[in-house]
Amino acid sequence: MTDFEFIFVFYALLLGLSMVELLSGFGRTLENEFETEAQDRAFKIGWLTPILGFFVMLDLLSFWVIAWVMRDLVAVTPAMLLGVMAFTGAYYLAARLVFPTAPERFQDLDTHFFRVRRTIMGILITLVLAQWAFILSIPRLAEAMMTPLGIGLTLLLIALMAGVMIVRNRHIQAILLVALIVRYLVLYLV
Repeated sequence: MTDFEFIFVFYALLLGLSMVELLSGFGRTLENEFETEAQDRAFKIGWLTPILGFFVMLDLLSFWVIAWVMRDLVAVTPAMLLGVMAFTGAYYLAARLVFPTAPERFQDLDTHFFRVRRTIMGILITLVLAQWAFILSIPRLAEAMMTPLGIGLTLLLIALMAGVMIVRNRHIQAILLVALIVRYLVLYLV
């Protein structure tokens, strides 16, 4: 077993749990939607929380991709394991917050979105900065990533996420979240 394989098992487990948390939260929300329809109660999923969930899934995939890029540069050390635990633990927390545990407590899920968006985006911005700090600590990676395109795409990502943290208008929020999703889809599919 290589050092990468040893660390990646831990990394993938925690990121996988983050993905499960997002899908479970969306499932609970849909179940609540179906139940409220059957009981003729008021509940509105809205667009913001599901769009945020989809963006967080795409963002999560980006960390899987970068792990693959770094596969030859990873060594098993206590510091590396601690870093992986902190990084993926923070990601799990962000994913956990996207959908409420009890969606039935809300009439409109956009209320939940506006309560958690700053925390989620703050965590994700911190993780991007931590990722860049790690990349810059490895000269071979730093050289590959320190391109105008790499820097520009990262600054765009951070600017859009910061916009989600700041803006209060629902329509602008939706536009920012869709722009974040489009950014990743273009990167993944082009």
